[in-house]
Amino acid sequence: MDGAPLRLKRRRDFLRLARTGRKWAAGGLVLQAKRRPDDLATDAGTDSASVRVGFTVSRKVGNSVVRNRARRRLKAAAESILPAHGMPGFDYVVIGRAATPKRPWAELQDDMVAALKKVGGWREDEELDRQ
Repeated sequence: MDGAPLRLKRRRDFLRLARTGRKWAAGGLVLQAKRRPDDLATDAGTDSASVRVGFTVSRKVGNSVVRNRARRRLKAAAESILPAHGMPGFDYVVIGRAATPKRPWAELQDDMVAALKKVGGWREDEELDRQ
């Protein structure tokens, strides 16, 4: 898998994950994950082996400046981890928490890794296994 994961943008995709997906709350984020049905992949025009991710941060986290900072940090964490370790054919929603904007970067990445493992959306990187 190359580059950044595809983005979830439709409300119905977010609601599907909230309703039927697995969820794990860590210190700096909440992660929801679910395998995407094949019919949704063809409807959206995406490859069934691609990883899609969406981000949301509510007003409880802070004003718009703080929410945007939290969202940017979550995007950076997802872009650094999901291409190598996200399960193909899965959709993920990453939800910001009050601690997200000020959480140390290494801990935020650890939260993402731990949450991926807990929801069953983690895969080992094949390139690392070959070395």
